[in-house]
Amino acid sequence: MLLFWWWELGDPCAWTGKGRGTLKMSPATTGTFLLTVYTLFSKVHSDRNVYPSAGVLFVHVLEREYFKGEFPPYPKPGEVSNDPITFNTNLMGYPDRPGWLRYIQRTPYSDGVLYGSPTAENVGKPTIIEITAYNRRTFETARHNLIINIMSAEEFPLPYQAEFFIKNMNVEEMLASEVLGDFLGAVKNVWQPERLNAINITSALDRGGRVPLPINDMKEGVYVMVGADVAFSSCLREVENPQNQLRCSQEMEPVITCDKKFRTHFHIDWCKISLVDKTKQVSTYQEVVRGEGILPDGGEYKPPSDSLKSRDYYTDFLVTLAVPSAVALVLFLILAYIMCCRREGVEKRDMQTPDIQLVHHSSIQKSTKELRDMSKNREIAWPLSTLPVFHPVTGEVIPPTHTDNYDSTNMPLMQAQQNLPHQTQIPQPQTTELSPLLLLSGI
Repeated sequence: MLLFWWWELGDPCAWTGKGRGTLKMSPATTGTFLLTVYTLFSKVHSDRNVYPSAGVLFVHVLEREYFKGEFPPYPKPGEVSNDPITFNTNLMGYPDRPGWLRYIQRTPYSDGVLYGSPTAENVGKPTIIEITAYNRRTFETARHNLIINIMSAEEFPLPYQAEFFIKNMNVEEMLASEVLGDFLGAVKNVWQPERLNAINITSALDRGGRVPLPINDMKEGVYVMVGADVAFSSCLREVENPQNQLRCSQEMEPVITCDKKFRTHFHIDWCKISLVDKTKQVSTYQEVVRGEGILPDGGEYKPPSDSLKSRDYYTDFLVTLAVPSAVALVLFLILAYIMCCRREGVEKRDMQTPDIQLVHHSSIQKSTKELRDMSKNREIAWPLSTLPVFHPVTGEVIPPTHTDNYDSTNMPLMQAQQNLPHQTQIPQPQTTELSPLLLLSGI
């Protein structure tokens, strides 16, 4: 496909003469040929080498334009593609980056940035960073290697270091070369050193800061550490006087005379400035005094030799299993004797129970059996306990209202009243017939 695109742009060997004796190419064809060659060769990116210094800020920008030509369909010269691209960076052979190296990319439409301060332990050791670019539209990937060769600095570390907190900047904004250059120029005007370097840049979120609200164009804030070879100026030490310390404790801005040199572009929180003098720092190393709680040095560990005698664990195995098994068997036999051989029986229980209690229990069992039989067969005669025994008015004994073979399933819910011999009759109201003449007269 690349070959087809090559010839689509034009024949690089197009002749300008009328015959084939002239070997000169036209200017337009020459320009097209060179542009094509550059585009094709730019797709074969080799490993990039960078040479930062230990103790000096390292910044490497992962440009999206650099990786756009890696994803098919390859753009033609003059075409502009704006596919979302994200990056993943890691140390070769490891899932993450080295501890001193950080990475940030705000959106898939912005460039990624690798930044950090190399340490002296990695001087002379090449650090290979694998960079994987992802095209979020086509899901294509491209991978390149960045070889970081850390060089030793002339003066490392710089003896005087100052850390500023800039409130109106994000870390990716501060990493821009022109912005960082403007800040170092302002610091140089205030400090007046012969040598000034940016040592490290850290986002306020990495120091426990909060994510700002998306109002009034608020920023996260960034810490910038710089180092110099001369002592701090009087302006930088103004924050250490008692008046400014008191104002900082009351959450008020201190009075700094050189703040106007930063105020145009950088809003510095002077209460959070940190001044470190490496020349006055005393070593905190203390020799360990061995005493109680500290074991003596036993030297190197010496594993046992292979000539050890084998040990028979059969006896230990039997003792470990036999003793618990014997105890469990004895307990089982005792429990079986108590549960099976020491039972008194039902006869002895009935002999010790009073007769009235046994009769009461027997009657309950008979009633329960009768109710269960009734629930199985609904056509049997009603029990005598449910029939009326005495007349509600006279109190005489009355016979049952139905025979034993009476079908109770056809009995109505409310039986008709019968006129018994001794039942009181309730008089009924009588209606008199009126003559038609009275009805006509309205009487």
